[in-house]
Amino acid sequence: MNAVPRKLAVVTGASSGIGLELARLCAADGYDLLIAADEPAIEDAARELSEDGASATPVQTDLSSRDGVDRLLQAIGGRPVDALLANAGIGLGRAFLERDIDEELKVVHTNIEGTIYLIHRVGRDMVQRGTGRILITGSIAGLMPGTFQAVYNGTKAFLDSFSVALSNELKDSGVSVTCLLPGATETNFFERADMMDTKVGTSEKANEAEVAKTGFDAMMQGEVKVVAGFGNKLRAAASNVASDEQLAQMHRKMSEPGTGEPKPTKSAAERTDRPNP
Repeated sequence: MNAVPRKLAVVTGASSGIGLELARLCAADGYDLLIAADEPAIEDAARELSEDGASATPVQTDLSSRDGVDRLLQAIGGRPVDALLANAGIGLGRAFLERDIDEELKVVHTNIEGTIYLIHRVGRDMVQRGTGRILITGSIAGLMPGTFQAVYNGTKAFLDSFSVALSNELKDSGVSVTCLLPGATETNFFERADMMDTKVGTSEKANEAEVAKTGFDAMMQGEVKVVAGFGNKLRAAASNVASDEQLAQMHRKMSEPGTGEPKPTKSAAERTDRPNP
């Protein structure tokens, strides 16, 4: 008797954070994994997943370029993809005109161009088979003008809109498209974006595993859009009421350099000296 082939999930941006947690959830649900990121840490993530019993193949590639996405597609090797979790994304803080334009364009190439190219290639195969799930990591950042994150928020606004439109186009195809809208999450995003001196960068954030679970469950249920976290649901609702100017000013208060709150340090009485080992 022929064995039933195992399902395959492709997860991008899976070296850490939400992407790695999404990969764990896929593995727990019985998927084989093909995980991708642009850094060597993707190898460590694959080893960690494999130690937990998952079949995880890493691909280190730059998903901001078509060639980089093609390397990921080659690694798929024609195998049917049952779930595509397009999570790869980067961000930048600080004023747009103070940044190197190549850095800003890298955000656009990664978050938009690489993402939709990958979805186009994998999604066509899903439609031909009449089955498949796509999860796109958008953001509540896409619901407001991103003062001091102008390009990043713009790319997430694109993804938030694109996801819902694509979901509607595919509603009778057997392929579902879900958009996950996280808020600030406890990952290395803000450190990489040079935002550790901002209010949002130093604030308390959502747990990455909980955010991933919200997105994964929504994908499995075929939901079109899900906002992770009660506080973020309130912020999303507020974006429908406040003016763009008000939203831009609200974002300034969170993301302007120098607004970060220093973490409290222990007093001398609270500190204890430990002997050298």
